[in-house]
Order: sequence, then C-alpha cells, then structure tokens
Amino acid sequence: MKKYKPTSPSKRQMTTISYRGVLTASEPLKKLTYGRKRAVGRGSAGEVTTPHKGGGVKRLYRMIDFKFDKKDIPAKIVSVEYDPNRSGFIGLAVYADGEKRYVLLAKGLKVGDSIVSGQDVPVKYGNRLPISKLPVGTFVFNIETKPNAGAVLIRSAGSYAQVVAQDGGMTQIKMPSGEIRKIIGTCWATVGEVSNSDYRLQNIGKAGRNRKRGVRPTVRGTAMNPVDHPHGGGEGRQGIALRKGPKTRQGKPAYGVKTRRPKKYSNVFIVEKRKNKRNQPK
Repeated sequence: MKKYKPTSPSKRQMTTISYRGVLTASEPLKKLTYGRKRAVGRGSAGEVTTPHKGGGVKRLYRMIDFKFDKKDIPAKIVSVEYDPNRSGFIGLAVYADGEKRYVLLAKGLKVGDSIVSGQDVPVKYGNRLPISKLPVGTFVFNIETKPNAGAVLIRSAGSYAQVVAQDGGMTQIKMPSGEIRKIIGTCWATVGEVSNSDYRLQNIGKAGRNRKRGVRPTVRGTAMNPVDHPHGGGEGRQGIALRKGPKTRQGKPAYGVKTRRPKKYSNVFIVEKRKNKRNQPK
C-alpha cells in the first residue's frame, strides 16, 4: 500500500494501492476499447433510481472476455493492466492463433505466464475448466450460473469461492458471504482468486476522491424535510418515531430487513443461507 505525507488532515490517513512494479502497460489496446455512457444511477426516463451516484472521471471501457469460448488454445499473458471499470487487474492474453483478448487476472499471474481453457487441462491458477472436474477444496472465480453463458459470479478484487462438494451432476460452492449454493456441473469456472487483493485495504481519505469515483454525498433522512424523506421534519433532533421502524426514502423498510424475494428463481440452488452477522456466535 502507498501512504502519503500528512500535508493535509485528509492525506494523513489516505492510502492507495502501489501499482508500480505490478502494472506493465499504461495504455490499453485501442481495438479492445470503446466509449460508453454510464447509467450513473438513473433509469430510462432520466429519474434517479439509485441514489448517491453521478459525476466521476470519464472511463474508457475495456472489452473483457468472460465467456472463454476458445477451448484448448493456450494463451500467453503479455501485459498486466489497470481497469477503471472493475477492482481486479486485467491482462492482455495473446492466443496461439494470434487473437488478443482481455481477461480478468488470477492472483499471482504475471507477464509470460500461460493460461488455457479446456475439459482436461491442468488444475492451476488461471486455467478454466467445467466446475464438475475440479477437486473439493479448489478456489475458483469467474463462475457461470448457466452453461456457456459467461461468468457472472466472483469477479471483484481478492474474491474467491471454494468447491465444497460434488453431488450428482451439481457442484456445491461456498461463496464469500458464507452461502453454500449448487452450480450445474457443466458450468465453467477459473481456478484461483481474483487479483489485486489489497484493494479492500484502501482508505479513501477524503470526499473529493470519492467524487472522482462517481460517488455522491449521502444525506441523512433526519436532516431532510417531510416532503423529501419519511424521517424528515420536526423541531430539533429527534428519533425516527415510526411504528414499523426506519424506512428508505421510497418508504420501504430499512436496516436489517431481508430483501431477498421469497419466491426467487434461484432459491432451489441455495443449500445453506449466508451468515447473518447478528446471529453469529460471539
């Protein structure tokens, strides 16, 4: 981690990741990038649907290969790069047939390493296999939920899931939240954990740095007027004073209330629910 001289109160605590010695390229490959407008928390009608989002530094989008549809063709990592659109590092993989693609890097991969995707490839960091062929205890990321549909689970920096059982065409994995869920055995996953595990150790330090990331200020509901928030209004400071507890700005229950739909389609795949911090033994 990189620390700063305390030239201001905010910089005294601020830390960032030291990219020197890790990244090997400063500019992305142009043909694998394109510009796009970010949603910044607004819906199709232009109204705010997710608060506290907006602004931020303009980002160039890198096209990341999450499908890995080039089977049994080895690829060599030729660069390790920063991606402003995700927390993990990406790498430029050059396949044996000459095609270039960006991939989400596994922890420990460096320039010159080779990766391959296939049914019978070795179980080593960066390689991609059907999840049914991985031994119990293997760390995985970039996990599919539907066969050959592309990776959707475990893609943020330093995260990984663990294979805990193989059972009749289904594989049970333990998620970072502690949830154990079943995945169809023909879904693919990448061996290892996502790179840049130090990402969670950063201290943002000051509000201005968050604004550059596209994070807008969070205003307390009690500081608003009744027309703007259910908690607003009143003379001086006071409690929320709602019979059914605290609410969101839209009037829905907040703070510790379960938000998962009772009839969600994926309920049949959940073997063990995620751990609730309030119920954990002390």
